[in-house]
Amino acid sequence: MYPNYQQTPPPFIPQADLAANVSNIMKRVYLKMFFAMIVTALTSYVCLNVPAVTYALFSNSGLYFGLLIAEVVLVFVLAGALHKISSTVATLIFYVYSILNGIVLSAILAAYTSASVFSTFVITAAVFGTMTIYGYVTKSDLSRVGNFLFMALIGLIICTIVNIFMRSSTLEWIISFAGVVIFIGLTAWDTQKIKQMAAITDASQAGKLATIGALSLYLDFVNLFLYLLRFFGSRE
Repeated sequence: MYPNYQQTPPPFIPQADLAANVSNIMKRVYLKMFFAMIVTALTSYVCLNVPAVTYALFSNSGLYFGLLIAEVVLVFVLAGALHKISSTVATLIFYVYSILNGIVLSAILAAYTSASVFSTFVITAAVFGTMTIYGYVTKSDLSRVGNFLFMALIGLIICTIVNIFMRSSTLEWIISFAGVVIFIGLTAWDTQKIKQMAAITDASQAGKLATIGALSLYLDFVNLFLYLLRFFGSRE
């Protein structure tokens, strides 16, 4: 998902300046992710409190799956066209995606109590924060673990699709547990990858890296939240 920038910082750049540049990009990554989370949360809140929207999502499966497809398309458009579009357009696409995701999530959150959704969010934030800090400060190379987790994610998606037809409660719990483990690991790996890319990214491309990095961590957070919700969420 990350762009392959050709330009690397010249060797004469002081380490302090290089560290400051990486820190600046990472701050932009987290800031964009934070705003996207707010947009998603507000969108879900509005949808949950507008009966017409809730009814449309529950009564029209075509609309719901259409929104899911639109989300996937936006992610691929953003990743595939990143070199061709401006940083502003990339950011706009990211926030449009966060709005669509808020609408989709509202249909899921409607099944749980507000208290359990909030407590699960707090747990998710604590776990995510711990792992992204680890990914940022660790000196260990997480690429091998990350590649394994990516393959595990593909397997998880396949198992999820299979279970749509099998409807096995046991497999559902296994998938949920695996999802938590996978996205905990991916959070650390993605953070390290973003940090590494920040160290070799030209200043003119920093905005695009911040957007694609924010999207990656946003997806890690949301998916971790959804899998944890299956364990800690209380049904209405």
